[in-house]
Amino acid sequence: MIIKHSNLVIKILIALVLSYTCDKNITYSTTYLPTHETITSSLIKELKLDGDLSFHNIHHASKDFGNRFSFLPLAVLCPKSVSDISTLVNYIFQMGPTSELTVAPRGHGHSLEGQAQAHQGVVINMESLAKSQEMKFHFTTNTNTPFVDVSGGELWINILRESLKFGFAPKSWTDYLHLTVGGTLSNAGISGQAFRHGPQINNVHQLQVVTGTGEVVTCTEELNSDLFHGVLGGLGQFGIITRAHISLAPPSEMVKWIKVLYLDFATFTKDQEMLISSNSSFDYVEGFVLINRTGLLNNWRSSLKNKDPVRARRFVSEGKTIYCLEIAKYFKQEDAHTIDQKVESLLSKLNYNEFTLFISEVTYLEFLDRVHVSELKLQEKGLWDVPHPWLNLLVPKSKIHQFANEVFGKILTDTSNGPILIYPVDKSRWNTKTSMVTPNENVFYLVAFLSSAMPSSTGKDGLENILSQNKKILDVCETANLETKQYLPHYNTHEEWRKHFGSEWEVFARRKFMYDPLAILTPGQRIFQKATNFL
Repeated sequence: MIIKHSNLVIKILIALVLSYTCDKNITYSTTYLPTHETITSSLIKELKLDGDLSFHNIHHASKDFGNRFSFLPLAVLCPKSVSDISTLVNYIFQMGPTSELTVAPRGHGHSLEGQAQAHQGVVINMESLAKSQEMKFHFTTNTNTPFVDVSGGELWINILRESLKFGFAPKSWTDYLHLTVGGTLSNAGISGQAFRHGPQINNVHQLQVVTGTGEVVTCTEELNSDLFHGVLGGLGQFGIITRAHISLAPPSEMVKWIKVLYLDFATFTKDQEMLISSNSSFDYVEGFVLINRTGLLNNWRSSLKNKDPVRARRFVSEGKTIYCLEIAKYFKQEDAHTIDQKVESLLSKLNYNEFTLFISEVTYLEFLDRVHVSELKLQEKGLWDVPHPWLNLLVPKSKIHQFANEVFGKILTDTSNGPILIYPVDKSRWNTKTSMVTPNENVFYLVAFLSSAMPSSTGKDGLENILSQNKKILDVCETANLETKQYLPHYNTHEEWRKHFGSEWEVFARRKFMYDPLAILTPGQRIFQKATNFL
């Protein structure tokens, strides 16, 4: 049961009321506001931690994958126990509204807009927690659903490798596996398996969470269910995920990895929607928009085989907008003699350009970790640690053709500055009680503009130009009433956040006040500002 903290809550309410009603012309004394030096000495003196709390050489915590925002924290905690996190958060909570200290859990640093940063607050290195916590596999349970009990700071790639040793694996993934459990569960965790298994937040059955008061709470669908649903997809606003039970299933061993091309968007989306509506089609369905790509098929030939290489070499991709369907069929070694026939049967139902069929056979691990291979290549070229002004949108099925006409026909006509993902998912079998915000329709498309900006460039590949294009896309969605929602959302104003959550805003705000009444957690999302007063 959530601990009651009525006295402090009353003080917070008084502070909030005062903050809204006080005359702005009155100057309030700041005598009782602790200085950073006082806070620092207090933390060192009063906190008894198993891990390390560092105040120097912490610039790494002011950076992330987005490479656009940089907010230096006051300190970085490398916890060795959940108690370390609970003690820190509770200490700051007990300071009450007089302290401006905030806390941000940081996983693998893959945030885009400074979401895992805390300006002059404390950043918690969640990967440090994972190093002191082991994975616990459970194959015989009351529900007959095997699961792994893991740290919120554990990387998905490590979970995959360890679970495969026991002949099991999680069912739902992100495209990039070098992310932490807590990070993806705080958003959703969507990829090409989501149409069948739902996002990662649909495949977790129990959480251990440290709330904004420092309380350690175990929650499930039945136990503390409001917190459980709130934390999943909750953008880190209600608690820090310190452990999670992830459901497992027997995995396949091999994968037929396939790419085919379309010149017509309507045909492309019709095939995608047909595939995700079937229970016996491919196991993974994604897609890409390719704009004015040079030597596209020749580049693919280095990793995938083409059945008609002569015609493929003649295919011209320059100056065109092309749509790539990426699909995969999983299989076990014992079914190797029949898999080609099954794949051919499934492909016969599609309407792609026949000579653009590319197929590769890889292991299950190689397929799931495929993006990391690209990461290593970009790191070698010095192109990984650059600004990433990504834009991820969820577009209703009924609006996807209008969206494509406006964006791919008018805004992005000659270059994309990075991959553009596009594929449908069906949420009819998803758990809709979580905090994740989606369009109202059951079937919607994830459209992800994964741009990379070249440092110091003022051209089309420069940051300002890409941000300008992103704004044009968002403006079109607004003016044309396309009813899109942002995935991995970022907004600058309170009003924009309210509009994003729509009818769910009141529930979201209620949960914030209940589980993090001082708005201590994850300030980098910029949804709530920490409540402070001058009492």
